[in-house]
Amino acid sequence: MYHKSNKKSNLAKLIAIYSVMTLSVIVLVTFITLFVLGYRIDSTNGQLEHYALLQFSSVPSGATVTVNGKKLSSQTPNKSAVKAGNYSVTISKAKYQPWTKTIDIKAGTLQWLNYALLVPVDIAVETVAPYDSLSSSLASPDGHYMLVQKQSSVPTFSLADLSSDTVKFSDITIPTGAYSEAATVGVVHTFTPVEWDKGGRHILVKHNYSDKFEWIVFDTQDINSSKNITKTFDFAIESIDFSGESGNVFYALGSGDVRKLDLSAGTISRSLISGVSSFDVYGPNILTYVGVMSADTKQQVVGFYRDGDDKSYVLKTIINTDNLPVHIATTRYFNEDYVAISYGKVFDIIKGTYPNSSIGDLSSLKPFTEQSVNFNISNLSFSPSGQYLLMQNGSDFSSYDVEYKGLTSSKIDGDGVASKLNWLDDNYVVSDSFGNLTIREFDGANMHTINPVISNQGITLADNGRYLYSFNKTETGYRLQRVRMILP
Repeated sequence: MYHKSNKKSNLAKLIAIYSVMTLSVIVLVTFITLFVLGYRIDSTNGQLEHYALLQFSSVPSGATVTVNGKKLSSQTPNKSAVKAGNYSVTISKAKYQPWTKTIDIKAGTLQWLNYALLVPVDIAVETVAPYDSLSSSLASPDGHYMLVQKQSSVPTFSLADLSSDTVKFSDITIPTGAYSEAATVGVVHTFTPVEWDKGGRHILVKHNYSDKFEWIVFDTQDINSSKNITKTFDFAIESIDFSGESGNVFYALGSGDVRKLDLSAGTISRSLISGVSSFDVYGPNILTYVGVMSADTKQQVVGFYRDGDDKSYVLKTIINTDNLPVHIATTRYFNEDYVAISYGKVFDIIKGTYPNSSIGDLSSLKPFTEQSVNFNISNLSFSPSGQYLLMQNGSDFSSYDVEYKGLTSSKIDGDGVASKLNWLDDNYVVSDSFGNLTIREFDGANMHTINPVISNQGITLADNGRYLYSFNKTETGYRLQRVRMILP
């Protein structure tokens, strides 16, 4: 017998079904949200715990990761969710020395351990090219080229192309028309390569002659286009730096004034900054500088200038009665500008964005941190990525991590005066102090002695990361040498 359906009963069923579906969606969304925020069910007690996420990577990849003695199921690059606490991490791979790190993890954070540079157990040094003499060498910023000069009195250079396993060489000579008194008998010439441009194509050379000096720029791909910057502008240049990658635009310091020079247009700007003792260029359009206030040389100013602005900006005024070293460095990290200023043992960092030129105030830059180290800071630089600030004086160095807000200190071991540390990549620094090439992380950890070297010569990691190049003496002269960092 047919029974007419009960409307109330059907409505109740629909409400129940939709309620279960809604509750399921809420539970699922809540679970996904908690998972994304780092919450996990602890298998030991069944409780919901706020975890942290560790991200691992290594060069070369395919390495085994061990966290507190427990191996992860996958190899680098990989990740692991862990509870807050102290952890000992080891990244290892056959034929390579293990990488180790002890870290303190806070709940709900993301810790990047993606910079492990694994060094082979057996380090074999290979001769790339012999030289009977060696005056100077300079690696391009991208690790693509090495410029080698045998004699400083001769304007001839050997250019080594390091972009492949087989290194290719070519000789380049600055034309006599590009430098002064080329044909004058008895004049002693000295040619010193100073800097590559950011694009790794053009090179600045300082030419000393007859108690004078001048600046020359040459194109490694078109040596005949070499130009004498000093002659072109009839401007006494004390120091000069590239702006951009064209090889034609520069910022130059002379008589305390910084001006912009454009070789292609043949123009020289008005004085952009006055009273400058030193300056540096960041990117194509930001200049940082240290200067003095009027005649009072003890009152120093630290600031910046942005290309196109009507004026420069003073960030800090320092009464430097003790003649302590003063430095400034800037970078950009995760879409924010960071400016570090050091005075003696103290450094402070401000962050934000550079001011709008139409407004001109500095309210967009805020204090970030102010701390001190146990030495007078003589070298100050940010890592290429902008995450770390490196400070050094001789064998002592410290680094500050702007992301995790941590300050670490370390030391370069050896007898004598240590040379300046330079960035090998975004996370490692390289030293040629005390006759050895050593690499270590920004905080001094995972230090490795690679091979013997002579100081103050070019060192670079090839752009593919496969070889580490340097120079050393031999029984008959010198050699460009390399160590294979990524094994076949």
